[in-house]
Amino acid sequence: MLGRHFNIDPKILSEDQLRDYFVFLRTEKQYKPRTMNQAKVALRTFYRDHLKLDPAWTVFDEVIVKHRETLPVVLSQQEVQDLLARLTEPRFHTYFSLLYSCGLRLGEALALEVGDISAKSLRIHIRNGKGGKDRYVPISPAMIQRLRHWWLFHRHPRLIFPTLGRAWRAHQRASKVSERQAQALAMKQAEQPMSDSTVHNALKWAVIESGINKRITPHTLRHCYATHLLDAGVSLRYISNYLGHASLNQTLVYAHLSAVGEQRTQEVLQGLDESVIRRSKG
Repeated sequence: MLGRHFNIDPKILSEDQLRDYFVFLRTEKQYKPRTMNQAKVALRTFYRDHLKLDPAWTVFDEVIVKHRETLPVVLSQQEVQDLLARLTEPRFHTYFSLLYSCGLRLGEALALEVGDISAKSLRIHIRNGKGGKDRYVPISPAMIQRLRHWWLFHRHPRLIFPTLGRAWRAHQRASKVSERQAQALAMKQAEQPMSDSTVHNALKWAVIESGINKRITPHTLRHCYATHLLDAGVSLRYISNYLGHASLNQTLVYAHLSAVGEQRTQEVLQGLDESVIRRSKG
């Protein structure tokens, strides 16, 4: 791309030409910070490491890529309650309640299996999370009961959130069973969990009906989890572990350090479940 831009072999470009190229990427191509940084690293490797360029060139030090830091959208406890109340289908109410109650990523919750939940230790096992890492996340007794109640509807031998699919309507018409029975059977026989798009669409309509004028995604409930725990006094170090962050720096966006243990986490989770999720069900 660099050679085509100047229509010459990039090996013979001058430092000024390379400087002009970076300006072109930023102003004309409007590269975002991440892409700009990738271009900088690639060209620096090419000229300094591969071509053994004279280290007197300063262009790579002059190109400073500033990443714009944006704070995540966070809802109040009342807003979370209002949002969950709009999710009238049990599968969606249970799913999004779990996202908020345990701070899970979208895919982590969808992939959750029966054997990943320990009612005895009040923990769930997140397998193959971001970066291929496993972790344990505390869960409240109320949330376990909610998951158990949902599972009893479909009784899938492995999945917590099996896909409903489309074939259930044809089965309902053919067997003349109720809509609820047809859905339960379809889920019990499903081979895959709910899709990302199904989850996104359900939340989209819930946000519209709630009237909350904020940019909300499933990940927003993860941000709410972290922020509300921190507001209640749970240590940022614990929260970082629960979120599965590779570094504490990733969690610093939520607030400053505090010092409260896991027992306090259980108390807070129980309180959040009772004050937010339960009330959202009316």
